Amino acid sequence: MMRGLELVFFAILLVLATLQVAISHGEQPLSRIAVHNTRLRLSENADIRASPSILGLKGQNSEWVTLEYASPNPSNDDWIGVFSPADFSASTCNPDEGSKQSPPFLCTAPIKYQYANYSSPGYRKEGKGSLRLQLINQRSDFSFVLFSGGLANPKVVAVSNKVAFTNPNAPVYPRLAQGKMWNEMTVTWTSGYGINEAEPFVEWGRKDGDLMRSPAGTLTFNRNSMCGAPARTVGWRDPGFIHTSFLKELWPNSVYTYKLGHKLFNGTYVWSRVYQFRASPYPGQSSVQRVVIFGDMGKDEADGSNEYNNYQRGSLNTTKQLIEDLKNIDIVFHIGDICYANGYLSQWDQFTAQVEPIASTVPYMIASGNHERDWPGTGSFYGNSDSGGECGVLAETMFYVPAENRAKFWYSTDYGMFRFCIADTEHDWREGTEQYKFIEHCLASADRQKQPWLIFLAHRVLGYSSGTWYAEEGSFEEPMGRESLQKLWQKYKVDIAMYGHVHNYERTCPIYQNICTSKEKFYYKGILNGTIHVVAGGGGASLADFTPINTTWSYFKDHDYGFVKLTAFDHSNLLFEYKKSRDGKVYDSFKISRDYRDILACTVDSCPSMTLAS
Repeated sequence: MMRGLELVFFAILLVLATLQVAISHGEQPLSRIAVHNTRLRLSENADIRASPSILGLKGQNSEWVTLEYASPNPSNDDWIGVFSPADFSASTCNPDEGSKQSPPFLCTAPIKYQYANYSSPGYRKEGKGSLRLQLINQRSDFSFVLFSGGLANPKVVAVSNKVAFTNPNAPVYPRLAQGKMWNEMTVTWTSGYGINEAEPFVEWGRKDGDLMRSPAGTLTFNRNSMCGAPARTVGWRDPGFIHTSFLKELWPNSVYTYKLGHKLFNGTYVWSRVYQFRASPYPGQSSVQRVVIFGDMGKDEADGSNEYNNYQRGSLNTTKQLIEDLKNIDIVFHIGDICYANGYLSQWDQFTAQVEPIASTVPYMIASGNHERDWPGTGSFYGNSDSGGECGVLAETMFYVPAENRAKFWYSTDYGMFRFCIADTEHDWREGTEQYKFIEHCLASADRQKQPWLIFLAHRVLGYSSGTWYAEEGSFEEPMGRESLQKLWQKYKVDIAMYGHVHNYERTCPIYQNICTSKEKFYYKGILNGTIHVVAGGGGASLADFTPINTTWSYFKDHDYGFVKLTAFDHSNLLFEYKKSRDGKVYDSFKISRDYRDILACTVDSCPSMTLAS
C-alpha cells in the first residue's frame, strides 16, 4: 500500500514541478507554490480524512466537505491541496510531456489549496486540525493531499480517501443568453453525457402552461484544441460536454419555466431542477428595462481557500449583490476577463457554478478579453500569453453569444429600447478591418426612434481612462482605440461607451476629440453632442490605480469594486447608476432626458457636410 502511494505521489511531484513554468504573468495563484522544491515524505503517522464521502444525496451540485488531518511534525506552513480526478493516472498525460528517460507523470494541477491552520489555530502545537472546503459537481471525484514544508518547499505527507457526487455526470450550471432573434433564448449547460450516451434537451413552457421539449446541440474539445501551456499541459482537465438549446418564438415579457434533461439510451431520464426566466421585450417596446454591466469579475471561493485570496476579493461581493437584486435586473453584460482561469480549465466550472443563480435566470452576455483570447501566433491582436493557452476556446464554448462566428467575438443584441454593439478588442478594430465594418453596421442599423439608447461595449478601453499604465503611455486609452472609432461614435450618436480591463470605475463627460461637449455632470437634457465613456472594470479582480495627472474630462473616479446599472424608463428617460459591490448602494449616477428630435439633430461631425449649393 505504501509503495503504491509513493508511486502516485512521485507522479504528483512531477506534475507540480511543471506548474512553476506554466503560469501566465504570475497571476494564477497556484504559482505561489515553489513546486520545483517539492519532495515525497509520506508518513505512517500522518493522516487526512474527508467526509462525507458521497455528496449530492439530495440533488445538490455544491456541498461542503470536512477534512480531519494530523501530522507528527506540524508547522504553520502546512497546507492542503485539492485534486480532481482523485485517481492520478498517467493515461491522461500528453505524450509530449513525458520522455523515454523518465517515468510517465501526471498532468492535472490541484484545483485549489488552503493552509492546514486556516480554521485550526492550535494545529502547530497539537498536530491535528480540521477544515471545511466547498466542492462543486465537476464530473469527477476528489482527493485531498496534506503537504508540509510550506509553499516554498512542499513535501507530500498524506493522501485522503475519495469523495464524489452521486451523479458526477448530471446536467449543471445553466447559462441563458439572447439568441440571434429578439424572441429567442438560448440555454447552455455542462454535463458528463456525450451524444453516444444520452440525448440532451430542455423541457420548457410558459409558466402554468403546456410544456414542450427542444433538442440541444453538443460541443466539446480536447487537449489539442488548446494553444499552449498550461491549458495544454498541467492546466488541462476534461471539460465534459457543453450543450446549447434554442427556445424560440417566445412571447415578449412572458415568464417561462425550464429544466435540463438527458434521455439515456436505456430509456431512463436525468433531470436538473426547475428554473425560470422572463422573455425579452419586443425591440422598441416601452417598459422599464434594467441592464447590469461590469468587467473583470473573475471567480472566488466561498470557503476562503487560498486560490484567489488577496487577488479577486470583490468577486463574491459582486455576485452576491446581483443575486440579491435579481428581481430588478433584466440582462447582464460581463465585458471580458471572465474567470481568470489562465489555462487552468477547472476554474471555468467553478465560475459557472458561482454565477448560476444569475445566469440561469437572466441572459448573461459576455465579451472577449485578453485573459480569454490572447496567445502568441494565434491571430489575436496582442501577442501576449494572457489566456494561458486557452486562445478563446473556453469562452467561445462555455458561453453562447449571437455572433456569426464565435471565433470573431463581436456581435449585436437588442433588448427593448436598447441596442448593444459588443466589440472584440482582441481582434483588430481599426478602419478597413472586418470588425470596423461590423461596428459601423451595428451602430448605423439601430432604429433610434424605437431604440433610442445606443450602447457600445468592449473589454479594453478604446475611449478614455485615467488608469496608470494608460497615462504612462500618454494615450489615456488603448493605443489606436478612439482614433479609429470616435468618428463612428459621434456620427451615430452613441450615448455611452463602456469598458473593462482597468480594474476601477471612471466616468467621463460627454466628449468628442478630447473636448468635453457639456459641463453638466448629473442631468443631461436634449442633445449630448458627444459620448459618455465609462470604465467598469471593478467586478472583482485586483484594483488598478489612477494616475495623479488631472484628467479634466474625468468626472468621477472610484478605486473600488462595483458595477453599472442602466434603467430605461421609456424612450426619453435613462438612469445610469454606479453601485459598489460591498453594499449595493449608489455612489455615482446621472440621468439623460431627451426626445427623438434631439437624436435627429445635427451636432459636430454627426451629419453629412453641407454647402450653400446643396
